[in-house]
Amino acid sequence: MTTFATWPGRAESWLDERGKGAWIAAMVIGFILFWPVGLALLAYMIWSKRMFNGKCHSRHRQFRQARDAFRSSGNAAFDAYKADTLHRLEEEQRAFEEFLHRLREAKDKAEFDQFMEDRARRAREAPPAPEMPAGA
Repeated sequence: MTTFATWPGRAESWLDERGKGAWIAAMVIGFILFWPVGLALLAYMIWSKRMFNGKCHSRHRQFRQARDAFRSSGNAAFDAYKADTLHRLEEEQRAFEEFLHRLREAKDKAEFDQFMEDRARRAREAPPAPEMPAGA
């Protein structure tokens, strides 16, 4: 499928991720730019029930899932396992971020060292500037 054929689906997903307010803003902008576009968006929002059944609450759903992840399940063994796993994952994430930081620093240092080496090489290879006569 071509990029032109897939952009409506990508735009719909993008707007869904941002919620109902994004759909309303797109509709208003559509009315301002060219009223049939705004009318088409309004009809689509009503037809797809985006205005009334809350399909656009993906952010709200994500926050609820994140909150539920820390809620007790009622099983002490599972809660202990979950807490250990979350702690281990947080440690791994912290270690990976530190690794990325060290990697960036090493890359920056290597680039800087290469720059300084090139600069010194150019200074050695450059012809000496002609000396001006004393009486000039």
